[in-house]
Amino acid sequence: MTLEDDLKSSPPCHPRACAIQDCLTKNNYNESRCQGLVYALYDCCDAFYKRNGDDATTVSCPKANLLRLKMKQRRDGQNK
Repeated sequence: MTLEDDLKSSPPCHPRACAIQDCLTKNNYNESRCQGLVYALYDCCDAFYKRNGDDATTVSCPKANLLRLKMKQRRDGQNK
């Protein structure tokens, strides 16, 4: 699915959240093996908030301020 497909799903970004759960189950809950899927969810959630505003909600995404913190931590970790 594309980002646009995931944004249109009900609830938005849900397929990406489910992909994380499937990955964790298949990898004995080793989070490091599923980081790419976590980042894909963050990207979807970021697009969701950009489109709908920071007050929008979906069960698949953390609140906008927490999402931005997680994305900043990810960027900062990559710049080390």
